[in-house]
Amino acid sequence: MNYYCNPLNVNYRYQFNADPRLHGKLQICREAADPSMIRFHGRYYIFASMTLGVWVSDDLAHWENHRLPEGLPFYDYAPDVRVLGDWVYFCASSRDHNCDRWRTKDILNGPYEKIEGNFPFWDPNLFIDDDGRIYFYWGCSNATPIYGVELDPETMLPKTEPKAMIEGHPFEIGFERVGENNSTFPASEAEIDAKYKAFHEAQGIPESMIPEEVKPLIRGMFSNRPYIEGAWMDKHEGKYYLQYACPGTQYNTYSDGVYVSENPLGPFRLAENNPYSYKPGGFLPGAGHGSTMEDQQGNLWHAATMRISKNHDFERRVGLWPAGFDADGELFCNQRYGDWPMAVSGSKDDPWRGPEWMLLSAGKAASASSCVPGFGPEKTTEENVQTWWQAASNSRDEWLCVDLGKAFDVHAVQINFADGKLDLPCPGEIRPGSQARYIEEADHATQWKLEGSLDGEGWFVIEDKSEAETDLSHDLIVRPDGFACRYLRLSSMAVPYDQKPCISGLRVFGLGDGEQPAAPAFTAERVNDLDMKVEIAPQENTVGYNILFGSSPEKLYHSWMVFTPGAHRVGALIRDRGYFVRVDAFNESGITEGACIRLS
Repeated sequence: MNYYCNPLNVNYRYQFNADPRLHGKLQICREAADPSMIRFHGRYYIFASMTLGVWVSDDLAHWENHRLPEGLPFYDYAPDVRVLGDWVYFCASSRDHNCDRWRTKDILNGPYEKIEGNFPFWDPNLFIDDDGRIYFYWGCSNATPIYGVELDPETMLPKTEPKAMIEGHPFEIGFERVGENNSTFPASEAEIDAKYKAFHEAQGIPESMIPEEVKPLIRGMFSNRPYIEGAWMDKHEGKYYLQYACPGTQYNTYSDGVYVSENPLGPFRLAENNPYSYKPGGFLPGAGHGSTMEDQQGNLWHAATMRISKNHDFERRVGLWPAGFDADGELFCNQRYGDWPMAVSGSKDDPWRGPEWMLLSAGKAASASSCVPGFGPEKTTEENVQTWWQAASNSRDEWLCVDLGKAFDVHAVQINFADGKLDLPCPGEIRPGSQARYIEEADHATQWKLEGSLDGEGWFVIEDKSEAETDLSHDLIVRPDGFACRYLRLSSMAVPYDQKPCISGLRVFGLGDGEQPAAPAFTAERVNDLDMKVEIAPQENTVGYNILFGSSPEKLYHSWMVFTPGAHRVGALIRDRGYFVRVDAFNESGITEGACIRLS
């Protein structure tokens, strides 16, 4: 059995972003997003934005980062990859020039043959139908739809005029609303004008000095209209499933919806199960702009973008979840415990299987050798990727310790390094364009030592990477047989650019020997067309709750993990559709399902 834990444990490269909205000021963060995942000659490949390469796996649990041959559009967003016979076709996004394609029979070594393009596009997706006809979908905007055309299989040029496939409907589809927790409806033109004017006054720069091509970007910041983007097409039993991302990558509700049609160019109708991929809660939220792939055993998987968005809106990671089609042809994705360790058996699996190990570290006491004010050690057990402990120095003597409260049977530890605000000179040349940046080409290392203890005095080494050459900022240590431990201490840390180490989560998973929580008492009320309020009664012996909802008691496909009782607003409903709701409770010893009720 192999295990992984989202986000995927790979090298996320640093980006030096010269955002035009910030008049060239550098923002520095790690980034990878918009994954295109394929199976080719028995191996799995993920192409993701801003990685300078490709991630390769034999088992979907362990991934290696490989640089790709020079000449490919590494600085263009949303790489799209599809298999056509012995060939792999590759392209990426640009609004500034015609987008070319490349094809190869050897992903890692090439050569890559160039196919000239004749129009610019953003967020591309190529689809090869059963009859050999080829279709192409693209779009990424809060003002225009996702388009589709048929392509000539010889030239890969359009045979038809672009046709609108999917448009945003944020007044009818709750999960398309922007803002944290799908909280905001689109603004009026008057509101946009006022915010646009206030922005320039605050910056102290006359509008006349702003380049014309930048003005729409700034106005778009204030429109509150959802981005409709990230197309991906799949076919199942004669039906076409066109997936799309919304409402914006910087929100916890970044998600993938799906439309269905009997024809590859539509008309499309909104599927009953929506959003298809949705993970607004937990440690690391977001599950939008992704791809769906069948593995060698016939299991369906969905890879998508997870958000941090603290140092830059595009500070992002990549996640992977089990997916499938139900008996009614509804496409679903299981994200109930979507950033906990998951098993990959290498055989046909139940996509709704629960976690083997429970979260042991949430809310537990933590201590440290030192901290920057406001970045105390307690942040590492908050289950919030946007908060972190930061040591007061970059000395190897700094340490962080989590006390689980008693000894547990520990099976996995995920060490999540964060980045504080970095102020560094750019180590290379900024590439111009709508997203001007430099992607760090140098290979760095993230080093640490993890120890365990039963009494806080005698320590044993769990894993020593104090001399590692890898740069894994979300590293996962798995011990399938488990070990007894109460205290976990992280020390001997060294991170890229000699930063003061930051840890957003020292997350521990295993099994407790106590009683599982009681079934939670809750109420669920639909407060308007798009929102419901779920009120969870406080109870003892509980770490957190999972709010599940869907179109029937057997199809509770959507989930929202929370760590506190009380009132929770869920803003992902679709107008004129009925829902059922269930709340499950979990602690260190297991999960207890609540009653399922019809949403009133």
